Amino acid sequence: MAGSVLVTGGAGYIGSVVVAQLLGRGYEVVVLDDLSRGHRQAVAPEATFVRGGIGDRGVLDELLRRHRCDALVHLAAYALVGESVAKPEMYRANNVTAGRVLLEGVAAAGVRRVVFSSSCAVYGHPPATPISEQAPLMPVNPYGETKREFERLLTGFAAGDGATVFSLRYFNAAGASPHYGEDHAPETHLIPNVLRVASGALPALDVQGTDYPTPDGTAVRDYVHVLDIAHDPGAPVIRPSSSRRRVGPRRSSAGGRNTPVSTRSSRARGPGTWHTRMGTRTREG
Repeated sequence: MAGSVLVTGGAGYIGSVVVAQLLGRGYEVVVLDDLSRGHRQAVAPEATFVRGGIGDRGVLDELLRRHRCDALVHLAAYALVGESVAKPEMYRANNVTAGRVLLEGVAAAGVRRVVFSSSCAVYGHPPATPISEQAPLMPVNPYGETKREFERLLTGFAAGDGATVFSLRYFNAAGASPHYGEDHAPETHLIPNVLRVASGALPALDVQGTDYPTPDGTAVRDYVHVLDIAHDPGAPVIRPSSSRRRVGPRRSSAGGRNTPVSTRSSRARGPGTWHTRMGTRTREG
């Protein structure tokens, strides 16, 4: 076996694909998910499933006692910008406070490798595009702020425990694997809603915002395929053609139309700390 990986949020959209990819590469996988936003049926049957929250130290300690995990892939976070504006304390409680409990638990269990699902929301309104990974972190909404705060916790974890941590800052996830795709309630993501309109399940697509500084006034968005996030080299590159404004502080997409179709890795920022940014070049029209 290649080793054992704990995947938090493994019953979610991105998590379910990550779990399947890890299993396909020979890893043993343990999924921790409270199912508040995930789906039990989305977890591959070959994985071990434990229902619980990342902030429940008792559940976490018991899991790590029963299952020796070599690494953590942390995907359990609330991730709606508009909701974070309406409920900032809820986002901080789950994404930061509970996240700290998770790190303390895996540190005590000897886990020294962590991959964190971060976001390009940490950059806010970048001073230039394409975004340099050395660009200042200036999030403009509570969601982005919680991602930045957890990255700081990871830096401390790397410095204090000698861990290797990896923060993946990516743009909007889209697409599906042959077995797993999007299933949110309510569905706020653009691509599945476009498909619902095309199939007749929705009467129309609500494009929020026509006052952006673009030729047609609609937003420029950047997308990365969910299989690329899960590190499948065979995943296709997609180029959507619609966008919608999110609820919350007015903002344009981090990255924009000059974002390269590539994955970049920076030099280490602090002991064992790595960051990478992913996106695709898109132009809305």
